[in-house]
Amino acid sequence: MSHFDFEKPIQDLIEQLDELTKVHEKGKVDMSSKISELEQKILVAKKEVYGNLNGWQKVQISRHPERPYTLDYIENCFENFIELHGDRTVKDDKAMVGGFATFNGQSVLVVGQQKGRNTKQRQFRNFGMPNPEGYRKALRLMKMAERFNIPVICMIDTPGASPGLEAEERGQGEAIARNLYEMSVLKVPIICIIIGEGASGGALGIGVGDRVLMMENTWYSVISPESCSSILWRSWEHKEKAAEALKLTATDMLANKLIDGVIPEPLGGAHNDTALTYQTIKDTLEKELALLNQKPIEQLIEERIHKFSEMGEFIEK
Repeated sequence: MSHFDFEKPIQDLIEQLDELTKVHEKGKVDMSSKISELEQKILVAKKEVYGNLNGWQKVQISRHPERPYTLDYIENCFENFIELHGDRTVKDDKAMVGGFATFNGQSVLVVGQQKGRNTKQRQFRNFGMPNPEGYRKALRLMKMAERFNIPVICMIDTPGASPGLEAEERGQGEAIARNLYEMSVLKVPIICIIIGEGASGGALGIGVGDRVLMMENTWYSVISPESCSSILWRSWEHKEKAAEALKLTATDMLANKLIDGVIPEPLGGAHNDTALTYQTIKDTLEKELALLNQKPIEQLIEERIHKFSEMGEFIEK
């Protein structure tokens, strides 16, 4: 498993525990008491490290290569998933996946950005950065869900929309703007969950919902810390300082009333206990869908528009 620099104290203790366990298993020396003592030290160290993460450290955890991606959540939290393809205009964008599934016996539409775990997969998925046809595919599926009164669930995990010249030529900005407009008045419940990275318009393109939730070790911002650092200081060296200034963590976003809730993760991140992570997501979706399904659609749309209209501060002169 990959480890970050700030996790080194924990990893050192884990390595000591492995050595003691090997000695104990050989049966020559009883190390059970020392093993228990070291296990307690590891637990204390984890609580200390993961309970005091700064913004940049949470950005690192959100990018962990073993963290669950959209298709992992679809496989483990939903049933009978049928993926649909294409925007009916250009092509099928592999960075954006979507299709219909069932959740607790209810039909739902699930869409989200998908990253890859190795070089070949990352290239195939364009590193989780959708082109305009990805956002148009997502909107096509949402409008189909609206036609059949099926709730929409969006899984957000992208370093940003594809920045290439071809994407701009095919109308990247228009595609994202169209999604913002259409989602704001979509006549079905919408739940958006940031499961990893939530960068810029690439995340906003499927981020307008009745409930916008962030997992504990994720980030949501108009720009990445590295890009912010390169603009302000002409270097990536100040990315940690930029991450703190951007207030991009789930805690910061909730305090600023830009999201509706934070979903807790296992100690150390979602990748450390995927079974618990999937169950937490399922419990959250069950609760939120039950609440949203009780409301008339006219009320949902009114509350959705009001929520996003109230975001930010301004002064009238």
